[in-house]
Amino acid sequence: MATKHAALYALIEPVVTAMGFELWGIDHLSQGKHSRLVIYIERESGVSVEDCADISRQVSAVLDVEDPIAGEYRLEVSSPGMARPLYTLDHFARFQGHQVALKLRMPFDGRRKFKGLLAGIEGDEVLLQFEGEEYCFPIESIDQANIVPQFDD
Repeated sequence: MATKHAALYALIEPVVTAMGFELWGIDHLSQGKHSRLVIYIERESGVSVEDCADISRQVSAVLDVEDPIAGEYRLEVSSPGMARPLYTLDHFARFQGHQVALKLRMPFDGRRKFKGLLAGIEGDEVLLQFEGEEYCFPIESIDQANIVPQFDD
């Protein structure tokens, strides 16, 4: 599965970069015989609906030629948004000090879901402050991570 993700990333990233955006991440979600490919793009000046449509057209053309996904799929292009997913150690480092929600691949201390303060990274581990303790989770053990939006009153 990781190799399929890497192959998709390798096809999509040059297209997104050439159009002046950062490829924040991709999610390929299989749903029976149908699947969904979500591409998250980022740019310092922001992302518009038109930007998403332009990227979608360009990426679709590449995917139609290369055909890396068997069967039917739906392509979605979006900004990462306020509850942005975190994929890489660089993402975790960039959002140090923010509240995050983590879902682990395997339970740790009897649970898979944690929500706390992102304290940083150390080597290939993500540091999370949770219930007065600091936990170190290897990035490979994290199945999903998202910023928890904070709203000022």
